[in-house]
Amino acid sequence: MTKTSENIQNIAKKTIRNEAQAIANLENFIDSGFSDVVNCILNMKGRLIVSGIGKSANIGTKLVSTLNSTGTPAVFMHAADAIHGDLGIIQDGDVVLCISKSGNTPEIKVLVPLIKNFGNTLIALVGNTTSYLAQHADFKLNCTVICEACPNNLAPTASTTAQLVMGDALAVALLECRGFTAKDFGKYHPGGALGKQLYLRILDLSATNGKPCVSPETPLKEVILEMTGKRLGVTAVVENNKLVGVITDGDLRRLLQKNQPLETVLAKDFMGVSPKTILDSEMAVNAVEIMRKHGISQLLVVNDANEYHGVIHFHDLLREGIV
Repeated sequence: MTKTSENIQNIAKKTIRNEAQAIANLENFIDSGFSDVVNCILNMKGRLIVSGIGKSANIGTKLVSTLNSTGTPAVFMHAADAIHGDLGIIQDGDVVLCISKSGNTPEIKVLVPLIKNFGNTLIALVGNTTSYLAQHADFKLNCTVICEACPNNLAPTASTTAQLVMGDALAVALLECRGFTAKDFGKYHPGGALGKQLYLRILDLSATNGKPCVSPETPLKEVILEMTGKRLGVTAVVENNKLVGVITDGDLRRLLQKNQPLETVLAKDFMGVSPKTILDSEMAVNAVEIMRKHGISQLLVVNDANEYHGVIHFHDLLREGIV
């Protein structure tokens, strides 16, 4: 049946409201039982084995990824494959988290007693608290939804959204209980722009650039040659290895506009005495904020003793995908 544009928009809005309500209702299910689950996982000797079937299995694989990246070792085990050989994944000390809307699917009913026979702790993340899974679990997380967003109340929509959010709530609770920091997060995310924001330091980038440097007594011609040769649009002015000034392309242009004799001009005569700097030990992503704040495209890199270590350019940050 053909739908008007307005009809289609209303369907989408209704779906969003339905799923938003399902998520909001989850707050009512957070009680001491949730805390017990968190403490069980924090104190486990092995790993968290997450299992499910169908759409719940898809949610389980996402949860495993989130847990592994935030300090909780986790492995996904498909419920159907488990009863055909994959049960060997489960080791002593592991805790099993089984995700299911109904808690009564045939695969789940076969899997649950096997897990219990192994002596592993079983956690149910379930949408039916009277189900077989819920009744046989050591702990349960209630993900009951009133109805699916599907007009036939069949396609897993609101229920899988609720499972996803409850899983995130569990992962974040574990993260905070472990005192998991951005530095820890960086260890598990070394790739891509996110990883670089978390581990790449200023010195890692500036070390690959030229290190334009002149003394306060350097004549103008040599200053220009140094800046041109290093191709960074800037040079540091250094005395006794200490940073005392900076000369930029803009400083050169302003000097030339004065129409003064240039033969006797030295670096100290037109250098800026308050260069914008950043410590070599800082995270590279911090340079972005400083550059944007001051409307500049490069920073001079120094150490704690104000010793000059090089230049970091905005293009360095762009190249690494940090900006």
